[in-house]
Amino acid sequence: MKIPVAIIAILAICVGFSCSSPSADRSELTPEDTVAGTYGAEVLENNITSAADMVEIVEKEGTFEGKIAGEITEVCSEKGCWLKMDLPNGNSMRVTFKNYEFFVPKNSQGFPMILEGVATLTETSVKTLQHYAKDAGKSEEEIAKITEPKLEISFEAVGVKIKDKA
Repeated sequence: MKIPVAIIAILAICVGFSCSSPSADRSELTPEDTVAGTYGAEVLENNITSAADMVEIVEKEGTFEGKIAGEITEVCSEKGCWLKMDLPNGNSMRVTFKNYEFFVPKNSQGFPMILEGVATLTETSVKTLQHYAKDAGKSEEEIAKITEPKLEISFEAVGVKIKDKA
């Protein structure tokens, strides 16, 4: 008796799936359970500079390299390709990820974190600011109001360690 090749292929696929190890059931996890962790390079919890000291260094020297801690205040709603944190001087700082090699969870707003990378004082163009506003889910009206470049501290992270909420 000849068995068609298609039936054999289907049976082989079924057997393959039934023999594979089961994946973790994530249906019972809350959004908070899926946020804490390290994204990008490993970030150790030592030699952390205060955000206030980082701002002072960047304003004086134009750049800072090291680790700082803060809280995530906003995340790119498209794919988690940037985040924001508040600085002690009343401004916020946008954090991007080196070469876009990693992203953070879109639901990580409000979580404490440690960043490692380089902060610089930069002028962000109108086009880039409008792009960020679109990523953040801002309305077309809000985006149209962005007409001037902005001098700000930006941070390019090589790694982000998001911690559990206290």
